[in-house]
Amino acid sequence: MNVYGEQNEHPPSRMAGGRRGHRAKSRTRRILIGGGALATVGAATVAVSLASASQYAASRGADRAVFVQGNELNGNTIHVFARDSQGKLKPAGSYATGGQGGDQVDAPTDSLASQGSLVYDDDSGMLLAVNAGSGTLTSFRAEGTELKDRQVLESGGEFPSSIAVRGKVAYVMNAGGEGSVQGFRITPKGLVPMRGSFRSLGLANEDVPRFDTSPGEVEITPDGRNLVVTTKGNNTVEVFPLKRNGLPAVAEPVVNKSAGNVPFAISFDSSGSRMLVAEAEKSTVTTYRVQHDGKLKVLQKPLANGQEVLCWLERAGDYFYAGNTGNSTVSGYRMDKHGRLALTNEVGLATPPSAKSQGVIDIAVTKDAKFVYVQNATSGTVDGFRVEKNGSLTKVTTAEGLPTFAESGMEGIAAM
Repeated sequence: MNVYGEQNEHPPSRMAGGRRGHRAKSRTRRILIGGGALATVGAATVAVSLASASQYAASRGADRAVFVQGNELNGNTIHVFARDSQGKLKPAGSYATGGQGGDQVDAPTDSLASQGSLVYDDDSGMLLAVNAGSGTLTSFRAEGTELKDRQVLESGGEFPSSIAVRGKVAYVMNAGGEGSVQGFRITPKGLVPMRGSFRSLGLANEDVPRFDTSPGEVEITPDGRNLVVTTKGNNTVEVFPLKRNGLPAVAEPVVNKSAGNVPFAISFDSSGSRMLVAEAEKSTVTTYRVQHDGKLKVLQKPLANGQEVLCWLERAGDYFYAGNTGNSTVSGYRMDKHGRLALTNEVGLATPPSAKSQGVIDIAVTKDAKFVYVQNATSGTVDGFRVEKNGSLTKVTTAEGLPTFAESGMEGIAAM
């Protein structure tokens, strides 16, 4: 099976959660009284301190959440899950984005055919989601499992499907029509479109694109100097060098021929100096350096994982995890101190495949890199895994009842 190889008002359902403020402080005064009374006061103080610590821990626990984009055609929603310290998930409500989901033409398992359609930005505390069916972008302020201050803006093009954030700048990639990117400033009051940031990708899609010819992902390099877009049908990795203010420095992208066919997902190593691109046709990953002029230098030729249709790729510390939608598996990679990428084992699997976890698509990693969450579009589930010291993944949870792939299906996942 080679899906990509052939070129052919929004009240939440829960009211609790969120941060509860700073650590409670208990104060005691020195009291010169009898020993028995002093012991009683001391015990009470310890009890209050323990209670305060417990409340603080509970408050911090509320900061742990996983967000899943339902991508429903009749009204896109964000499904929220509370995440405990062991990585287990518990439903914590859903929120309407104020837009509609979308479905690319002939999409096999992934309606948006992209990576990064739902992004959580830790610096600003914002959750950003695309509404592909209505050409809009939604932002929320995330406070633990609560989403607040919804904002809906035009995406600047047709069928938005991927978002990149770096510092105070966000870019959305529009996959429909000729394809485009549009920039936004991240401010305390929400997103503000950046005048002069719009750029065309020069593609030849309809407003609702074909899954195999639409662009795959937009990313901003860690140094903030380049905006990168993968184009599956053209087999190119296109780069817009950026000015210091985040605006593109060129009218048209620097077009680089992809080292592997059907480039899809983008990720970066921990140093930020190496860019990894997942290629769907032969399930390979190529390592590049993005140069200041927008040209790419191949640092390591395409590395095959032996699986089928690798599309999604995310980093967890020194490890990378890839979603192979063709045979519903997850591959693991490790990068050594010299920047050399290798599979974590000979068979290319980080965890055994499961008959109950079909249609592997998008992946999210927690900030501490301890847990990986994988969307299963056909099963309508999200599996959570603990990252082991050798890079293998141990399943710790499964969330069920999410929109399964049919006319459309969920796509987009983020973790905090």
